[in-house]
Amino acid sequence: MSEQGEQQVNEQGHLVIDGADTVALVKKYQTPLVVYDVTAIRQQIRRFKKVFEANHVKYAVSYASKAFATIAMFQLVNQEGAHIDVVSGGELYTAIKAGFPLEKVSFHGNNKSLAELEMAVSHHIGVIVVDNFHEIALLNQVLEAQDETINVLLRLTPGVSAHTHEYDQTGQEDSKFGFDIRSGQAEQALQMVLQNPRMHMQGIHAHIGSQIFEVEGFVLAAEKLVDLAADWQQKFHYEPEVLNVGGGFGIKYTEADDPIAPEAFVDAIVKAVQTRTAEHQLKMPAIWIEPGRSIVGPAGYNLYTIGSRKDVPGLRPYVTVDGGMGDNIRPALYQAEYEAILANKATEQPQETVRIAGKYCESGDILIQKQALPQSQPGDILAMKATGAYGYAMASNYNRNPRPAVVFVEQGNAKLVVQRESYEDLVHLDRSFV
Repeated sequence: MSEQGEQQVNEQGHLVIDGADTVALVKKYQTPLVVYDVTAIRQQIRRFKKVFEANHVKYAVSYASKAFATIAMFQLVNQEGAHIDVVSGGELYTAIKAGFPLEKVSFHGNNKSLAELEMAVSHHIGVIVVDNFHEIALLNQVLEAQDETINVLLRLTPGVSAHTHEYDQTGQEDSKFGFDIRSGQAEQALQMVLQNPRMHMQGIHAHIGSQIFEVEGFVLAAEKLVDLAADWQQKFHYEPEVLNVGGGFGIKYTEADDPIAPEAFVDAIVKAVQTRTAEHQLKMPAIWIEPGRSIVGPAGYNLYTIGSRKDVPGLRPYVTVDGGMGDNIRPALYQAEYEAILANKATEQPQETVRIAGKYCESGDILIQKQALPQSQPGDILAMKATGAYGYAMASNYNRNPRPAVVFVEQGNAKLVVQRESYEDLVHLDRSFV
């Protein structure tokens, strides 16, 4: 089992993930290996649900599948009674293959293709989160061609900037996502949807960013959405059934991170919406959230085998592992920070500070810039913690390296849920030139 940040070690001094010895996992499945603590995932979904139920509001916990989307993950989310949101035809196809109840699927994206919308409508998914005017026209074309109707949320940019990396900010006015409120775009979009008999205007949506540690931005965005709903009730006699406040709840990657519990964000949001709707004398809408990172991030570990080492006098040594930016590009892309331990020497005290380097042919392929470790040897197992979000999801075959296997562990039982790619997998789409 796993509380966020908890670390378990067995009598052999090995790191344990939800009852499974990491050294034994590596022996069976090799490295690089992505391991998920299933109990931790279940617990976090249940914590989110408990907050809503304690506040007596209608809700949906919709897993943001871009964080990690596989058949097994969708099946696990379904076991916990949650929804999912998808952002591509590929994620939707995965949900279909997983047997996920499609009425619990919402479809995001700022440039959904005609084919993706056709797929979504033909499979009767729960809701399309409409992002722009082009999409309204495209969706109408699909609905007419298929003689269908569908639920719609309007994605809005409420003018709230999150305190986070600039690439992770999505709620400010200058964003590629959503309809701007202040310019009147949102109101124009609302009128277009309300006038379309094939679109049911289910509610409004906003997402202010990712890896956020302060609750104030969420509260401000929620209040702005309720204020907007009150304005629309006066002008158009429209009240949203759903208020979707997105996700972005921060998690602990390193000791320097000090996030509040993800469910504390939700509690503050719910109370803000309850207060504001009462002030405006509006009906209390259902509140939807879209956590991704906070569900799978702390539950994931990347296991590597240590290989070469480079020592330069006066500089931190480079300790190289058999993975890197191909299975976790976030340090190179976002300067994201992680922490690691030697999984086979988990009780030993640190003796040196090193750089954890990847095997890819890039100077920037450094997974961790400063990591205190016991003295390591080739063959030791390095475990990077909190890698469950946007690691495997963003993995590539750069340098023609196969992507790793993924294992789910629950109460000591390990199950392979994504097979390791083979060299043959790397070339199976190639076609000969001669």
